[in-house]
Amino acid sequence: MPTDIRSSWSFLVLGAGSIGKRHIANLRTLGVEHIGVYDPQPERQAEAASRWEVETFPSLEAALEARPHAVLVCSPPVYHIPQARAAAEAGAHLFLEKPLAASMEGVDDLIAAVEARGLRTLVGCNFRFHPGLQRLKALLDEGVLGEVIFARAVFGQYLPDWHPWEDYRRGYSARRDLGGGIVLDRIHELDYLVWLFGPVAEARGWVVHSHTLEIETEDLAEGWLRFRSGVRASLHTDYLNRRYTCRAEVLGTEGTAWWDFSGHSLQVYRAADGEMQTWSWPHYEVNAMYVAEMAHFLRVLAGEEESIKDLRQAKHILETALRLKDTGMP
Repeated sequence: MPTDIRSSWSFLVLGAGSIGKRHIANLRTLGVEHIGVYDPQPERQAEAASRWEVETFPSLEAALEARPHAVLVCSPPVYHIPQARAAAEAGAHLFLEKPLAASMEGVDDLIAAVEARGLRTLVGCNFRFHPGLQRLKALLDEGVLGEVIFARAVFGQYLPDWHPWEDYRRGYSARRDLGGGIVLDRIHELDYLVWLFGPVAEARGWVVHSHTLEIETEDLAEGWLRFRSGVRASLHTDYLNRRYTCRAEVLGTEGTAWWDFSGHSLQVYRAADGEMQTWSWPHYEVNAMYVAEMAHFLRVLAGEEESIKDLRQAKHILETALRLKDTGMP
């Protein structure tokens, strides 16, 4: 772990909501000493200062005038690009929470600004650090399933259960003006499919606004993907499922794999011997993948690793998500 960065670099977190607080806590866990926070809601700043002894700022401009070495953009998606652009122009390396943005507006300009300054970037992709998906990727890379023909990713969770301590109708997930909606909010599934199978060649889908949740945004989406590698996949995400569901299935010529996030397991059937192999993580802590993600970011900043998901890859994933979202609404 890059000790010099943890002790000598300053980090600025923009947004002290749920994910911002998680990253602040994890930076502290990893030994980062100098953390600043800006959030337009004073009570959030006060909570962060009280819990983690971070420095707070009265405005974004004041926060960037402090010349942080790295900025974590954890605000609602509609603010990601302007805040990241301001941080890049101040010379800061960037971590942006998913999704990269709420639209493609300004994305190319941000990439140009970052590359012109030689800045390092990582866009949120915590599921790439889950041991089940990491094991699955290793098996795919080894060719254990043979030629992959088809994959399926499914997610569903009742939106009011996400943050039961607050009114879900006021959160960004429910608001069109903040870049909410299930397609971008739950871009995780598309992200890990791209990680497993490579760039997408073709994408189409449809979204549903059921009007059962009193929100402005779509609450269910179906997508169909064809990857340049030849793999086909289907994708389902929703805010409606009363039972939390997060799983994936991969079908190959030599076997099949089933990953179940909530079931803490990965099962692989190998046709060659007719055996089913199971890996399980019964005591897995969800925050562990966020800690691993942030540890990777520190190593990227130190020049020890290449970013697992830089702005250009995140741009491709965002473009694909928007194609799924814009195809139609039955």
